Formats: sequence, structure tokens, C-alpha cells
Amino acid sequence: MRFLQKLFFRIWYLRKPPWDTNQTPPELIAVIGESPPGRALDLGCGTGTNVIKLAEEGWQVTGVDFVPKAIQTAKKKARQAGVAVEFYVGDVTRLENINGFFDLILDIGCYHSLDSTGMAAYREQVKRLLAPGGTYMLYLFFRTEGQDARLSGSNASEADLLPFLDFMELVLREDSTERGKYRSSWLTYRRGFSPIDV
Repeated sequence: MRFLQKLFFRIWYLRKPPWDTNQTPPELIAVIGESPPGRALDLGCGTGTNVIKLAEEGWQVTGVDFVPKAIQTAKKKARQAGVAVEFYVGDVTRLENINGFFDLILDIGCYHSLDSTGMAAYREQVKRLLAPGGTYMLYLFFRTEGQDARLSGSNASEADLLPFLDFMELVLREDSTERGKYRSSWLTYRRGFSPIDV
């Protein structure tokens, strides 16, 4: 992630960012409803809304965000909700302090903000941490053809999704638009149990 992008996100968290809705999306609620609780990891967790929801449903949850102010707010919200969760200030492309397998990895709007090098490193972290049989949920919006990523807020193209298929299967895709302007998708992947996947 470029310096100016990082600065942009840090400045937003001095106020209330537009993406911080304090509401868990129905796509995640549906997965929670049909999955037994396990270990979950929220990449780019912001102020922890979804981490807290998962914990309330019995999951053991870890949230990571690179903005200290977001993690500070997330910890406060978790204390107020009375749930025990782990939060880390960290880079989603380098998760050295996080180990073990996660049954669910969630990303709402993080992957698409990375450059191509960051995306490749991020995918390696997902590959390392997602349990056999685990679910990976990704919400992103796409860079508009010919548009500067700084204007759309996204660096992602369809090609940036293809490497995930090297170690996971796409089981659900729901296409929409973000803010009525940008093409967006909810994608749910599942990792197989084959020894070559682990």
C-alpha cells in the first residue's frame, strides 16, 4: 500500500469513515448461521464490528488492521460488548505474529486497496492460514478501466482474483455496484481437504 493511501486511511479514522457502518453484512450473517463456530480472522477489521459479531456467536476471533486508531476503537467496542477477542495493529501482507489455521477468513474492502505486490503477499497469507475445509469471504470493488485507482479506491481487476483458484474453489459470487458507481462483488471460496492444499 502506498504512503498516500496509508495516510488517507489514517486521516479518515480521525472521524467516522464512510465504510464504518457498525452493521454486519447479511452475507456474513448467512455464513455464521450455517457454520459451526470455529476460529475466524478478519483482515482489515476496522473498528471491529464483524469481529465482535462473530465472537458473540461463539467464534474465537482475531482482527487485524494497520490503523492504530481503528484498533483502539475496536478494543473499546469489544470491552463494551463483553467479548474476548484479539486485535492486532499489523500489515495484512505480513502476518508473522498470527499462526495456526482459521476456519473463516473475512475481508471486506482490504484486498482491493493493495498493489499487485501486496496482493501476491496477501494471498500467501490466506493460503498459509486458511484451514482445510475453511471458508474465505471477500468483498471488493473493481478498478474502472482506464481510471486511476486513487479515484476509485480500488486496484483490483478480475485477473487479481484468479490466483485464489490455485488453492480454493469459488462457491458463491454475487455481483453488484459500490456507491452506485463501481462494479463490486461478494465472493465466497472454500478450501478443499486435499493434502496438496495444506
